[in-house]
Amino acid sequence: MGPVRAINLNGFGGPEVMEWSGAPDPAPGHGEVLIDVAAAGVNRADLLQRRGFYAPPPGTTSVPGLECSGVIAAVGEGVREWSVGDRVCALLSGGGYAEQVVVPAGQVLPVPDGLDLAAAAGLPEVAATVWSNLVMTAGLHSGQLLLIHGGGSGIGTHAIQVAVQLGARVAVTAGSAAKLARCAELGANVLINYREHDFVDLVRAEQGLGGPGADIILDNMGAAYLGRNVAALALDGQIVVIGMQGGVSAELNLGELMGKRGTVRAIKLRDRPATGRGSKADIIAEVRAHVWPLLEAGAIVPVIHAEVPVTEAGRAHELLDEHETFGKVILRIGNDGTS
Repeated sequence: MGPVRAINLNGFGGPEVMEWSGAPDPAPGHGEVLIDVAAAGVNRADLLQRRGFYAPPPGTTSVPGLECSGVIAAVGEGVREWSVGDRVCALLSGGGYAEQVVVPAGQVLPVPDGLDLAAAAGLPEVAATVWSNLVMTAGLHSGQLLLIHGGGSGIGTHAIQVAVQLGARVAVTAGSAAKLARCAELGANVLINYREHDFVDLVRAEQGLGGPGADIILDNMGAAYLGRNVAALALDGQIVVIGMQGGVSAELNLGELMGKRGTVRAIKLRDRPATGRGSKADIIAEVRAHVWPLLEAGAIVPVIHAEVPVTEAGRAHELLDEHETFGKVILRIGNDGTS
């Protein structure tokens, strides 16, 4: 193998700042594995990083990419659970848009039976985000009403399926009838076109376990939706903020929130520690135990909108911003491990 190549950022700005060029050869340290990357998932955080609004954690590579799949090329000292040649996918703090990446062994998952490497590349970030926020934090369970903003996103399409498997009812917002129809195919019950209707009115017309409204709201908008999310809550409801597409600062009516006995949580996955309490390793272990069997049984399926060569990473980023995109966009980087 020649010198490693990666997507390097030549400044901050539009897709044109991404450059496929040389990068330092990574080597696994204690407790780490080296992956020959086959594919990487594209996430909205990558777009924010490219624009200069989402810096990697200290000590993390500036190469974008929060998840990947591939084949283990080397294992560091102290690694027992993985071997060279294993087909895996991994949750990363960065570095997925590259031919090779080093990752702590506790953030690695086997490729689910029946899936190819490209599809597996889009799983770790969404699965870890959804399970850690909806189940480990908010305690989603059977009979509850879950509202998902952005039902057609990678997070949304996965969250719908997880919630259905847990026995929850699911309401989603999306910007077109076509997207809502596809959300319904995945199991969503309440379909809200945010361009035509106020989601507060439609969600309050539904019954959560705490009364009218949503028991849990998974929100990717942040400030723009904060007040309306509180209005849409059932008693004892929870708002879990995982994105800030609608801004970072908003006024909160504490009286209304107290009247609902409500909770607002804002949670970031990327900065969690690799090990210890609340770590990425803990989340990955939970995902492997609870989500992976559902993937292998076909009860949950990856939803892939497009696969794009890494040399066209700019086009992949543009796709994520297009209204027609439904599910994940995947960057094809290396060998798929089948030859």
